[in-house]
Amino acid sequence: MENLVIIGSGPAGISAALYAARAGLSPVVLTQGPGALGKAGQIDNYYGAPLTGPALHAAGEEQARALGVRILETQAVGVVGFDTYTVRAVSGDFDTIAVLLATGAKRAAPTIPGLKELEGAGVSYCAVCDAFFYRGKPVAVLGSGDFALHEADELAPLAGSVTILTNGEPEAFTKPCPYPIDRRPISALVGDKALAGVQFADGGLLLANGLFVALGTAGSAEIARQTGAELGADGSVVVDAAMQTTLPGLYAAGDCTGGLKQIAKAVHEGTQAGLSAIQYIRDYRKTHPDL
Repeated sequence: MENLVIIGSGPAGISAALYAARAGLSPVVLTQGPGALGKAGQIDNYYGAPLTGPALHAAGEEQARALGVRILETQAVGVVGFDTYTVRAVSGDFDTIAVLLATGAKRAAPTIPGLKELEGAGVSYCAVCDAFFYRGKPVAVLGSGDFALHEADELAPLAGSVTILTNGEPEAFTKPCPYPIDRRPISALVGDKALAGVQFADGGLLLANGLFVALGTAGSAEIARQTGAELGADGSVVVDAAMQTTLPGLYAAGDCTGGLKQIAKAVHEGTQAGLSAIQYIRDYRKTHPDL
């Protein structure tokens, strides 16, 4: 059983990892690289700058490793649990007392006619949350990577059929996909008060009562939604002053909590989340000495 699994190695995740490591908790950081920070050129509005985003990210990871933080390159696709958690990743599962979501915020949403209008009426962003409503019905998953495959796996035991739609994007699965794949570009979703199907650019139609959006990788908001943690109206993860979500032991920090998308904010929130998680884990272990 891990103490703390941190998803994301940006300023928020690494800041939390530094404090957790210094507290002797041996945190694990799951990363797919520098994310938005890796695209930043010269940074001159942060203490200790100027330097580039990739250089700052590399320095943070090096500092964390020097303190014994385990940084693993893998994609997290989901989190399940309540009292303790299991982080599901492409490389395997991680059982842990606490989790910090620090993967940043997605900058873009799919621009498919009808998608926004049918949210909650056939369009969903969480298979764990909504699979039950599509028992025996045909559904589709929009995505072309391991996140989409994970959502399809959640749907398969209940849905009548599951089809993965790549919308013309190249496939990026790291393991064989057992589901039918439709690679055609999507032109629109069809349906009056509820989703009835997916219209393709070539004129074809796939009948489906549900469409589960799982583009790219699972971000903090998507993972929070899976667990049942509250999201704000803008899609950000709701946290309290301790950076804890509405679930005990589940924290979030950085861009995913909304507000300023700045390094300084991410470092502050990551620090607070790390300190809060340290106390939570220590208290939890006192009442669960068998772990």
